[in-house]
Amino acid sequence: MHDMKSVAHNIYIHVPFCMSKCNYCAFFSHACASPNWDTYAENICKEIVYWGDRLGHCDVPTVFFGGGTPSLMPVGTFDTIMRTIRKNFKLMPDAEITLESNPGTLDAARLSSFVDSGVNRLSIGVQSLDDKKLQFLGRRHSVRDALKLIETALQKNIRVSGDFIYGLPHETPDDVIRTCNQINTLGITHCSMYELTIESDTPFGKMNLEMPDNDTMAQMYIAIGDTLKLARYEVSNYATVGHECVHNQNIWDGMPYVGIGNGAAGRVYVDNQWYEQRGNNAQFEKISADTRAVEILITSMRTVRGCELTDATKNAIDMDWVQQNPELIKIQDNRIVATKSGMLILDDIMINLIK
Repeated sequence: MHDMKSVAHNIYIHVPFCMSKCNYCAFFSHACASPNWDTYAENICKEIVYWGDRLGHCDVPTVFFGGGTPSLMPVGTFDTIMRTIRKNFKLMPDAEITLESNPGTLDAARLSSFVDSGVNRLSIGVQSLDDKKLQFLGRRHSVRDALKLIETALQKNIRVSGDFIYGLPHETPDDVIRTCNQINTLGITHCSMYELTIESDTPFGKMNLEMPDNDTMAQMYIAIGDTLKLARYEVSNYATVGHECVHNQNIWDGMPYVGIGNGAAGRVYVDNQWYEQRGNNAQFEKISADTRAVEILITSMRTVRGCELTDATKNAIDMDWVQQNPELIKIQDNRIVATKSGMLILDDIMINLIK
């Protein structure tokens, strides 16, 4: 038994199935009317057993079921996977277990069963509170479906998050303010606000859409921060204090995590060595401590608490540039943090910040 085997790992499980592909989606997912869930569960469980053994049955602080549309899976499939995790890892008593979901795929009874099997955080793909915009995005649900699922989930005494997309063609900052004011009335304690990005190999990529310009997008970003009652804790994420997504925060901060299933990615840490890992045994390759430090810098700088200054991260940072740009970046409590104006041009900052 290696002495380093007990380092805690978060677990990400990819559920690639969807009812239909959305117009903007470039994720690894399959539109599939009737997936073979038994085969899926069998493959996922094999990987869990393998990694449980490889990582010395380590502690697991979070499990995140992402997709695809994980809420399509039968509760029995979910339960089998969770039982396999509990058997092969030390699932922490207060572990955060997130299920991504779409409105229209969960009724109260099914949601109760998921909660009974361990789900304590539901992330709902609302995307918009306007039916015309939902249609444009290629979503199958209505605003009414979304509101119903939010209401049902809030009654289950679990943490509830909503995903929203902004920056659609012809959208204005006023539209975004209106959306944020609506979100403030929903009762959710977490939301993710994603800028619509057009990927070339999606239906939107072939449409030649007229998108808002960069200035308008910056105004929208500022308007979200000013209007939402939830506090921004990462570029695209907002929460009541204490309701942040622990899984994502752990990963942004540079904790190890293992990706399970086709399309999942991980960063595994065994015997003082980092590995780039992909689910379904697609990849397992050493990465240097320097490469990993740059990755951690890139993800943690997107958060309002910034990046911890360790020997490895300090090594990756151009400290002269930091000292010359106090209006964009600051160092406090042994962390390096982007200022409010720095957050607006974070991509440019990162190019200069990394040696």
